[in-house]
Amino acid sequence: MDYRMEQDSMGMIPVEKDKYWGAQTERSRQHFPIGVGREPMPQEIIRAFALLKKAAALANGRLAPDRMTEEKLRVICAVCDEILEGKLDGHFPLVVWQTGSGTQTNMNVNEVIANRGNEIAGKKLLHPNDDVNMSQSSNDTFPTAMHTAAFLSIRREVMPALEEMISELLRLESENRDVIKSGRTHLQDAVPLRFSQEISGWRASLERDLSMIRLASDGLRALALGGTAVGTGLNAPEGFDRLSAEELGRLCGEKFYTAENKFEALSSKNEFVFSHGALKALASDLWKIANDVRWLASGPRNGLGEIRIPENEPGSSIMPGKVNPTQCEAVTMVAAQVMGNDVTVGLAASQGNFQLNVFMPVCAYNFLQSARLLSEVLRSFRMYCVAGIRADRERMRENLERSLMLVTALNPHIGYENAARTAKMAYEEGITLREACLKLGFLTEAELDEILRPEKMV
Repeated sequence: MDYRMEQDSMGMIPVEKDKYWGAQTERSRQHFPIGVGREPMPQEIIRAFALLKKAAALANGRLAPDRMTEEKLRVICAVCDEILEGKLDGHFPLVVWQTGSGTQTNMNVNEVIANRGNEIAGKKLLHPNDDVNMSQSSNDTFPTAMHTAAFLSIRREVMPALEEMISELLRLESENRDVIKSGRTHLQDAVPLRFSQEISGWRASLERDLSMIRLASDGLRALALGGTAVGTGLNAPEGFDRLSAEELGRLCGEKFYTAENKFEALSSKNEFVFSHGALKALASDLWKIANDVRWLASGPRNGLGEIRIPENEPGSSIMPGKVNPTQCEAVTMVAAQVMGNDVTVGLAASQGNFQLNVFMPVCAYNFLQSARLLSEVLRSFRMYCVAGIRADRERMRENLERSLMLVTALNPHIGYENAARTAKMAYEEGITLREACLKLGFLTEAELDEILRPEKMV
């Protein structure tokens, strides 16, 4: 393999000749062989860095054109576009488990832009620190990349997938308005409800999650860029923070703004905790919905069997014909992972010391994994399970007729104590509520015909 020599403040170091990264990236690559090939810095962070480097260059071009010349600006923007198009993906080798400030990833991006830019220019035009990192510090760029990546992941992936699931549930709800079934509380029989009402509970919970996610993610619009090393904005021109945020928003087609207090923006990750908390709420509701679906589909003969779900793949290597609720299991595993990620995000956010949080890479990694898993599992669950749910109307009717909790409708007519005696007799003697009530002499057949009508109970 051919190498070239790269230099930084610590001296010379060999770098693979066909790679655009430089000395600082190479030192990090050698000194942090942790999770290599398995836990790289998320691509969402690299793309966010490309956006912010382009926004910073555009802002510098307006505020300091003597330093950020038109030629430098043009080349930086061109390389950033290549990163955004995925053309340089092989040049970002660093892992999550590095410095807690993400400095090496910032420098990785700076070096790739500089070296690739110099190749485009055909001369030594760009310096990674002086030009690409102009008016910036790793301490304000990494939190800016975190916010940008997290916000875009939520708005472009999680929320659309969630909206699609809500629409699917609305369709399912509409199809089942005439189906009445037994309710269940404490995993025991309860009074009846419409199947559409049960589905509406799932749908409404996801609608609430959507509104909470939208609200919580708004805080991610505030950017640390312009705070530089400790929040004072040292070496950044007046107005750089505001202008770079505006440029970033324009590039993304979203609204971003400069954080009001840069000291908070560098040292606190409260917006990340708040926003991930909304993702955890979604995970909790998805877990509940997936469990409901697999309980209702349990069987096919020795379970509840009230709904049928798509049969996607064989379920056993030893039991022929067995089919399992695998999509539900995937949802619950994702939910468990998101809940674990929430613990990590919270712990990471609590560990900032003085002017800088130094748990940012792991914070970003877990947040983005949660967003990615939730958006993907929502689409999978919708397409391969929810869209194919069919009510077994006959089984629901049988279960409803056998339910002892229809006795609740008798309370206003014979009182709670007598209704309880009726239900107990029916259960112990294996007879119907109607038979027990007649046997006890509480009501006539005509009265029972009028009272024990499930459609009036929903």
